[in-house]
Amino acid sequence: MVHAQLDPTARQQLAIAAVEAKTRKDLSWQQLADAAGLSVAFVTAAVLGQHPLPQASAEAVAELLGLDADAAMLLQTIPVRGSIPGGIPTDPTIYRFYEMLQVYGTTLKALVHEQLGDGIISAINFRLDVKKVADPEGGERAVITLDGKYLPTKPF
Repeated sequence: MVHAQLDPTARQQLAIAAVEAKTRKDLSWQQLADAAGLSVAFVTAAVLGQHPLPQASAEAVAELLGLDADAAMLLQTIPVRGSIPGGIPTDPTIYRFYEMLQVYGTTLKALVHEQLGDGIISAINFRLDVKKVADPEGGERAVITLDGKYLPTKPF
């Protein structure tokens, strides 16, 4: 049976314990994703309390992290989503995404609507990928792909 959380506290506490175990065992997010058999972005989000994992994936991740059966069960519950409390983010990495949306948000909206029409991009039917690539001018660049299903607005 599918169960949902009504308060984010339990999943937040599990996220803290999971990250501590991941650090203690010197595991990568990719290793957790490999154990789960799912994408690294989805598993990372799930462990951080933003998605439920299927039973087999939850059990595999919990086992790899050395967490108990209760943690595996909690990893399967539908969480109260939203990992950033109100206000402007203070973490520099998260703030840069906020800044990008402040600068390019209306541009993205205009381009999405021009190319696809009136509607939204789903964050449920969604894929996320992060890659490191060489910068031709030296150093490295981050390539972040946000791939969401387009859902048109339907008159009723």
